[in-house]
Amino acid sequence: MPTADKSALYRRLPAVDELLRVPAVAALVAREGHAAVADAARAVLDRMRAEISAGRLDEKGLELALRGVTDANVISRELRHAMRHSLRPVINATGVILHTNLGRAPLSARALERVREAAAGYSNLEFDLKSGERGKRDVHTQRLFARLFAEVGETAAGISTIVVNNNAAAVMLALNSLAEGGEVVVSRGELVEIGGSFRIPDVMSKSGATMREVGTTNRTRIADYESAINDKTRLLLRVHRSNFQIVGFTERPSLDELVALGQRRGIPVLEDLGSGALFDLASVGIADEPGVMDSLRAGVDVVTYSGDKLLGGPQAGLLSGKPALIARCRANPMFRALRVDKLTYAALEATLLDYVRQDHDAIPALRMMRISAAEVRERAERLQSKLQPLARLHSEIVPGESVIGGGAAPGSNLKTFVLAVTCDGLSADELAAKLRANEPAIVVRVEEARVLFDLRTVFPEQEPALAAALAAVCG
Repeated sequence: MPTADKSALYRRLPAVDELLRVPAVAALVAREGHAAVADAARAVLDRMRAEISAGRLDEKGLELALRGVTDANVISRELRHAMRHSLRPVINATGVILHTNLGRAPLSARALERVREAAAGYSNLEFDLKSGERGKRDVHTQRLFARLFAEVGETAAGISTIVVNNNAAAVMLALNSLAEGGEVVVSRGELVEIGGSFRIPDVMSKSGATMREVGTTNRTRIADYESAINDKTRLLLRVHRSNFQIVGFTERPSLDELVALGQRRGIPVLEDLGSGALFDLASVGIADEPGVMDSLRAGVDVVTYSGDKLLGGPQAGLLSGKPALIARCRANPMFRALRVDKLTYAALEATLLDYVRQDHDAIPALRMMRISAAEVRERAERLQSKLQPLARLHSEIVPGESVIGGGAAPGSNLKTFVLAVTCDGLSADELAAKLRANEPAIVVRVEEARVLFDLRTVFPEQEPALAAALAAVCG
């Protein structure tokens, strides 16, 4: 397009102030506010200038575009796009139950209601209603943890628990409180890297403790720990290999051996469980994944674990262990910097009450783990039948595996069935991209040029939206 023609088109674009006086746009200003509508109008006009500059908008096209601008439709759409939430719900059809990128564990209905109640008004977060004096926020969950851990047996009597904002914070607080200026003995085979490139050695360095590595990557013996102990040793650290496995020619001391060594030498044992289950994972077919109660029963002095992984609650870091050691952690000024708010306590309290009731199916993540492969298949068959009228869509139900995720049980999967889908005219990656652009967004797996839907992680009430999205894309 000649430069002269483009100049003429540029001159036809109204100024923002002029556009805001157009009746339809002025009505939008009255509803949504001057600043927001002006920003949306400016963005629309900037986009039209770019289209003219690129030669994609001629005189006729500009006239049609201006008609959409002056009737406020285009500005209204731009405003909705600009003002919509960035953090949005998605449908998780990946089969990864504790999907870190998708927010890990969904909260239970009771937890959501407790969060709403706590957020809507004032609460007794740090107020003792009986005495009328200032209280401690720990009490809202400590009573429930004490009740749960009382079931472990006499070795767990008097277990205390405090809450911080995530498990990395829990590890940092424990190391700083119990080993600052001293040494912490840890196996080289446990120097894990967690999400976001954060590594155990880095966390330890920031805590003020010095790491004393023992053993090799694949083999560490109890004698290695014992020979490393000196007058600077403050802790023996065990880190759960939550996101990888070492197989083959391997050796690792049992937890009982490590606890016995700590007791014999008067050195506390700290275990970073990472995910940390409060229920028996063997009941859903997952073996060799340690639980919090197992560690406490074995005599571990302090256990750290997450709230939003296998526990199935809100993001939090939990420290459970011997009261004297937990008290030292709580007295650390760092605890105040890492403590959680009333919304986290509300959600965590509701989740723990479900454990006390032994109502595990009330906790979404646990319910998903407990669903049988046969039940997943039945749901996949019902969804497949709804999609049959779509001529472009082809589907097949095939065996698959769901994943716990969240750094838990890296070598253990759950048997499932997936709905494998292709759509004429679209590659699997293109179909997955269109589903992510849906409202609500749908996140899937792509394998062998097919899109896979694992309904284990799809809530039943979300299935109509999933079917509607496929109909819109492949209809």
